[in-house]
This record gives sequence, C-alpha cells and structure tokens, in this order.
Amino acid sequence: MQDLLDYGNGIHAFDSGYVRPDLAAIHLIVERGRVALVDTGNNDSLLNTLKALSRLGLGPDAVEYVILTHIHLDHAGGAGAMMAAFPRARLVVHPRGRRHMADPAQLLAGVRAVYGEEATARLYGELLPVPDERMIEAVDGLELDLAGRKLLCLDAPGHARHHIAIVDERAKGIFTGDLFGLSYREMDVADRQFIFPTTTPVQFDPVAMHASIDRLLTYAPEAVYLTHFGRVHAVLQQAAQLHRLLDRFLEIARAADAQGAARHEQIKQGLTDLLRDEAKNFGCLLDERTLLELWETDLELNAQGLGIWLDQQAAHK
Repeated sequence: MQDLLDYGNGIHAFDSGYVRPDLAAIHLIVERGRVALVDTGNNDSLLNTLKALSRLGLGPDAVEYVILTHIHLDHAGGAGAMMAAFPRARLVVHPRGRRHMADPAQLLAGVRAVYGEEATARLYGELLPVPDERMIEAVDGLELDLAGRKLLCLDAPGHARHHIAIVDERAKGIFTGDLFGLSYREMDVADRQFIFPTTTPVQFDPVAMHASIDRLLTYAPEAVYLTHFGRVHAVLQQAAQLHRLLDRFLEIARAADAQGAARHEQIKQGLTDLLRDEAKNFGCLLDERTLLELWETDLELNAQGLGIWLDQQAAHK
C-alpha cells in the first residue's frame, strides 16, 4: 500500500489499490480504538485495509462499521470480503442497496452490462454475500455511535438512488462518495484542487444532484472526503464549480441528442473539450495526453450516463 494519510482529526485515508494509484480511497474514522470504514474498493483492497489498521496499531476486531456510500462496485465490491474479515463489524448501506449486498448476483449482472464479462471478473472477482442480520439500513437521519463520535447518515441521491453521505460532526466533514464529484490529486496546483461531476450510469439525476449538494452545504463542512480521491477543502467554491459544470454537462448532452448513432461520441468529445479547457484555465501542469489517460474511464462513463439520462427524459415526455 502507499502512504496512510492522517488528516489530524481521527480521519485517515489510503489507496484501496483499485485499478491505479490514487484512484479510489478508503477512509478510516478512528475514535478511541474503534473504527468505521467508508467504502471498500474491491476484494483486493482487503490487504491494504489490514495493513492500514496494523499501522495504526489496530486489528480486525477494532472495526465497528463498514459504511458504503453507495453500491457501485468500486465502492462496495470489497464489502463481503471485509465483513468476513471483520467479525464485529456491521455493514451500513442505503435501504435500496441492502438486498444487493445480501445477494450480489443482480449487481454483478448490471456491471457486466457496462464493463463486459472479462473486465468484471478481473476487477471484482467473486462477490461474497453479506448476512442480512449484519446489515444496518442507512435511512435518512440515521445516527451511528462510534465510541461516542456521532456519524449522521443522509439520503443523498443524484449520482445514484442508493447513495448516502455521512456527516462527521466532530471533524466538521462529510464523506460524499461520488455525489460531490471527482478530484484527483495529480491535478492539484499548490493548495488548489480541481473538481468535476461524475454522471455515470444508470441512475444519474441532475435535479437530485444539485439539491443533494446544496443540502450538504447546510451542514457547513470545512472539508469533504471523496472516494476519488481524499480530502477536498474550499467546499463552497467547489460546490459552485460542480453546479456550473453539471449544467455545462447537460448542455453538451442536449446539443448531441439529435445525432443518432454519433450521439455518444459527440457527448464524450464535448466533455473532453470542456474539461481540457477547464484544466488549462485552472493552471494544471499535466500535459494533455496525461490528462486524457487520467480521465479515460470517467469520460466514457460520464458520456454513457448522460446518454441514458437523455433517453429517460425522452421516455417521460
């Protein structure tokens, strides 16, 4: 594993080991020797998780909660393996995701439809089911007690209907999964952080996303903690950026809607041009080739999600 980040407030982050370095973080909330994990990467992430706990002088019995921001497999693919490894833990998951954690077959089928059989097997392997009695439904307003540290779960649709955010009042922070976008550390310029939305398939809802982002701001967080990747500050400014870019994403999608078979590629190219210009204006020092490699999967999935959203809008007219 790479470095274990210590944010100085009981929150730590480390690279889950998913696909490439600094793509997917797992966060540890530590309070008086008790631990809550936020998101799980895939099955292979268990080894890095055990190493992170060991560096903190903790073992598997310290884990009280494994919290899933949502059940997309880069966030939840390792849940079954971790629950098997952490005997005292309870899995905290949105009510819409509970049945999929108990029986992952349908979830895997959906991922195969997007990624294909070979890639799904390579990335996620066999998903272990989680016993129903070890799960807690993260209904809106649920409070978890981590050795006296309150963690508040909020229903947070927009990226997916099975998405939650977790407010850590002691740290004045919120764990946002994919709701609050993507911010890759390779793009940082001094202490400034570049951020952009994620509109991946199949439940992207821009109206709900705008509303959920605004709801998070009512808690006045000093920082948000993204699965992709780590702590992000200047939250008000970043929220404004997300709102602005989300509206631009929709404009790009609508402009391509009449293009038939060429629609997907036109949306993808429009997103590429937009983010490339945004990165240049931000002062990012990475060359264009590196940026496109960094965004390759995001551009493809964001374009897919926007296309599905267009189809859903047409079906409801």
